[in-house]
Amino acid sequence: RFIPERMVPFSFPLSKCALWDPVPRGDVIGSHVAYYRNPKLSLMEKTLRLAYRHAKQNEKNLFPCFFLGTLAVDEDGEGVTLTIDRFDPGREV
Repeated sequence: RFIPERMVPFSFPLSKCALWDPVPRGDVIGSHVAYYRNPKLSLMEKTLRLAYRHAKQNEKNLFPCFFLGTLAVDEDGEGVTLTIDRFDPGREV
């Protein structure tokens, strides 16, 4: 599924020397992580429980934290799976 109105061009920060010729060559092609099928999300139960417990114990409405995981291409090469298996409660600043 190519959805041109949701696609944005790649852009890189300015630098003093170019590592490649920025002039477009050939036909435009679309590249999207969900081109053939929707991505799959797998969240480990222990990770979700740890995040829930941390949120319940925290007295603030907003607190720094994040999930960590692995992004893998499916065996057939036409889909991706994000497996979230770690939780980091963050640090107080």
